[in-house]
Amino acid sequence: MAKTKEEQTDDHGQERKREPIRDFLKDLVFVLVAFFFLNSFVVASFEVPTGSMENEIMTGDFLFVNKFIYGGTTPRTIPFTNVRLPWFRVPAFRSVEQGDVIVFEWPGYRDETQSAEFTFYLKRCVAMSGDTVQVRDRVLYINGRPAPRPRNMKFNTYTMRPAGEADPRIFPPGSDYNEDNEGPEVVPAKGDVIQVTPENIERWRTFIGREGHSVHVGPGGTVLIDGKASATYAVERNYYFGMGDNRDNSLDSRFWGYIPEENIVGTPMIVYWSWNPDIPLYDVFGKLGSIRLGRVGTIID
Repeated sequence: MAKTKEEQTDDHGQERKREPIRDFLKDLVFVLVAFFFLNSFVVASFEVPTGSMENEIMTGDFLFVNKFIYGGTTPRTIPFTNVRLPWFRVPAFRSVEQGDVIVFEWPGYRDETQSAEFTFYLKRCVAMSGDTVQVRDRVLYINGRPAPRPRNMKFNTYTMRPAGEADPRIFPPGSDYNEDNEGPEVVPAKGDVIQVTPENIERWRTFIGREGHSVHVGPGGTVLIDGKASATYAVERNYYFGMGDNRDNSLDSRFWGYIPEENIVGTPMIVYWSWNPDIPLYDVFGKLGSIRLGRVGTIID
């Protein structure tokens, strides 16, 4: 049955009412897709929760992080959860270099094969795959030479722990190292062959576990990797050694080991906002009064 002129007019009116809704939804989808793309592959925001990089980067700084420089990745977790997702990386503009400040997925405490909680850390890359790292009386040496000092590196105390005074928190387990005297240690590189024995297996157990393999000592003292007897292990990834510029207040590679190349997500570029994170948001005037305008626009080096 043909519609009357009044019914046709009403249909056109309903259609005109729906058009703004459709346009809004299209715009919303476009914005969400653009945000997803930019946040995943180009630039992301990062809030600094600790003072391990002071005075280069302060607690409460908000940073723009350049992700495309090392190759951006799709999300590694379901947003607002610790549920990890399969992810992929696009080609990098360049590789990590010694001295870069890097943002990376924390691999976990020294004896954890994976961190219980997914979180990003911020440190300075002080050594590359294949480099020999040593700390002697607080001085960092790379391949036997003193490393360049970051412009804002600092120590909070004058007390120095002597060589040979073991700190049970320090990496690797069983060593007599402490945060002021550690190494020499060679940062593993892909393809390196490690000799594994019942005597040194505790030093390598977590490292091999982080690469996805199980390690046990079987009957007769035989080292078993994935259930097979082996006297060697071939490293599958490249690694980096990270330290905080605030050397006395930084839990870093000295404590929990090497940073896998695949864990690195970007490098901070600039501070776009900064305030005191210890003041709660409901204290509006206190929070606003803590804004550090002098930090805004600071370039990270």
